[in-house]
This record gives sequence, structure tokens and C-alpha cells, in this order.
Amino acid sequence: MKSIKRLLLPLLLLSQSVPLLAEETFPHRSLFPKVETIELEELYSKRNDVVIFDVRSSYEYDTLHIKGAQHLALNDREFVSTLQTLRKQESRPLVFYCNGHTCKKSYKATQKAMRVNVDNVYAYDAGIFEWTKAHPDEAVLLGKTPVDPAQLLSKEKLNAHMLEPNAFGKRVGNGNITLDIRDSQQKDAMSLFPTRQRSVPLDNSKLKTYVDKAKSKGKTLLVYDAVGKQVRWLQYYLESEGVTDYYFMKGGAKAFLNY
Repeated sequence: MKSIKRLLLPLLLLSQSVPLLAEETFPHRSLFPKVETIELEELYSKRNDVVIFDVRSSYEYDTLHIKGAQHLALNDREFVSTLQTLRKQESRPLVFYCNGHTCKKSYKATQKAMRVNVDNVYAYDAGIFEWTKAHPDEAVLLGKTPVDPAQLLSKEKLNAHMLEPNAFGKRVGNGNITLDIRDSQQKDAMSLFPTRQRSVPLDNSKLKTYVDKAKSKGKTLLVYDAVGKQVRWLQYYLESEGVTDYYFMKGGAKAFLNY
């Protein structure tokens, strides 16, 4: 009997640890208990039998997305009606994804669909980075595929180009180019550095003028957004253009105003 208990105890401990590991790896799953999730390899094997939606911003989608995924931002006013119309024509499962383990958008999108009776919906919560690392041939980076996983930028790379609000402010002017990439709603008619900055939409075609000027004139490019999150995606474009002298404001305009 004792020998049986010795054999069963490790199995019991292992079974108890699995949910705990899942909670640690996917901390938001417990907040959305009714949302069904789909794992990376299952989605890969079924990618042609489901409809995949990227529910992040259009800029994030344009920077890096799953090959063949459709873009439908979570905050799009037509989000619900688009899904309802699609469901009338399409019986395949719908899968929503965002940036990964700590991003809630995939869960919220699935939940939003369920609330309007759009069924057979799932959240792929491992996110775009894990997908790209595992299946670079099924990912698109800045319009190109396959993606070299080495091109995925690390947090360390991002942090190396981050400045605290005060340090950022001290660099504004002095021949440097400062760009405010917030949208009109985020700005609330407030400019942090009047006469010393340019307001530019987060659009690579519109940013190119300033990027080219920074490179040709040897100027430092200073860029800030609302809360320091969108610059993460802009970094891919800057790196692809060969820009090396650039900095972002840590925490964005919100941090500067609260400094």
C-alpha cells in the first residue's frame, strides 16, 4: 500500500500543478472563464479551417501579423455587426488573437462575439510573437514573409532606446527632430512641446519624410506616443530603415504630464 501511495503522490502533485502553470503562463484566463482558447499548434494545424482575426490596431497588424489573418480592431464600431454578418455566411470557427500572454484583447473579442450570439469562437492567447517564432513561414513582417525570428525585437532592444520623461524633454530642440504620434483623441488638444515638435500620424508613409531627414542630416529622432506602447511597433520600421539614433519617451505623454 505504501509503495502505491509513493507512485500516486507525484502524479497527484503533477495534476494539481498543471492548472497553476496555466494560470502563471496565461494570467488572464481566469478572468474570462467562459472564453474557450485554442493552443498554438492546434491553430496551426487548423489554420485553413478557421477564420483568424487580428484584433489589435491597424498599425500593429501592418507591422506583424499571422499570414492570412483578417484585421478587425476590437474598438472598431463595426466589430459586432461585421461578425454577425460574417456568421450568416460562414460556419467555420472564428479565432481572435492579439499580442500574447498578458494581452486581454483576444479574450475580450471572443467574449464580445459570444454576447451577441456569435458562436464557435475562440481566443488564441499565445499571441503573435509565439506564432512567429514557431511558424515564421506563416507570419508577415512589414509586408514580407517568411519572417526571420531574429528580426523580432527584444524588450532589451526597446529599453535601450527609452528615455525617462525628464531626460527626453531635455533633448527636445537642440537640432533634434521631435515627433508626437498620438492620434487626435489621445492628444486632447494638448501639445507637450509647442513649436518644437511635429504631430505625425502613426503611418510609415507619413513618417518617412522625418525618418529620411534624420538620417541625411544626422539628427536624433525623438518620438512619443500616449502611454509608451505604440512606439514598440514603430521601432520595427525605424530599424528596417537603418535608423540608429532614436529615442522614445518611457510611459509616453501620460508619464510626462504626471512627472
